[in-house]
Amino acid sequence: MFSGSIPALITPFRNGAFAEADFRRFVDWQIEQGSSALVACGTTGEAATLSADEHFRVVRMCVEQAAGRVPVIAGAGSNDTRVACDNIRAAEEAGATAALMVPPYYNRPNQEGIFRHFEAVAGASDLPIVLYNVPGRTVTDMAVETVARIAKALPSVVGIKDATGQIHRVSATRAECGPEFVQLSGNDELALAFNATGGVGCISVTANVAPRLCADFQAACASSDWAKALELHDRLFALHIALFTDASPGPVKYAVGRVLADFPTELRLPMTPAGEKSRAAVDAALRLAGIAAA
Repeated sequence: MFSGSIPALITPFRNGAFAEADFRRFVDWQIEQGSSALVACGTTGEAATLSADEHFRVVRMCVEQAAGRVPVIAGAGSNDTRVACDNIRAAEEAGATAALMVPPYYNRPNQEGIFRHFEAVAGASDLPIVLYNVPGRTVTDMAVETVARIAKALPSVVGIKDATGQIHRVSATRAECGPEFVQLSGNDELALAFNATGGVGCISVTANVAPRLCADFQAACASSDWAKALELHDRLFALHIALFTDASPGPVKYAVGRVLADFPTELRLPMTPAGEKSRAAVDAALRLAGIAAA
């Protein structure tokens, strides 16, 4: 259902408000550059600081601007199961193709609680669900066995964004869930190894900045041109790292502002702009990748 380079889109702001015109041209640019799907209102999109109305306004606008050219996956997770159910219904009403759903954060449920959470969410809507396992942010880790239990019991759960950083999980999940279960990397720097062991794409931060190179990299992996994939991986590697030299999405917003003319780099508190060392690392990585500043 989903594969290739899928940017986790930044959300542009001007004077504290969602910058609609900038977002529309950003969506167009991403599609023109070869992105195969779009994630609206994920972590990189600063979903944690969007109101509910803003959140699904961004999703609706992404769907409207994409106009069927690529699928739109809406971030819709919550640590409150009732809110997560409301969110997936809102994502469906906004026209999203699927919902990206984290397990409950902060609460720290056990594996049974995680299963019951997703059982309720799947029961609230027919929208396809992509699980998002990111224990570095949620603290809660979905065990491979729990992912398999969810996938087997809930047909609307079609795949997972795996940001655990544990490459062996691709093989373990493939063994438990089968090769048709979509596995997408949540870490750009690990996408080569992830794809080599059964992954089919990446929900990417770097694709915000270098969508064509990321799309070409994923295409090389899909065609088993591993030499080309390695060449592109090497070209992008410093950028993958530089975009996390300060709290995300500070560095990636700075980078997009360097690549696209007059693109806003404003963030919402508690996020602040990337520091001087981070900006220098991004500038150096852009030069290494051969990406010209606007």
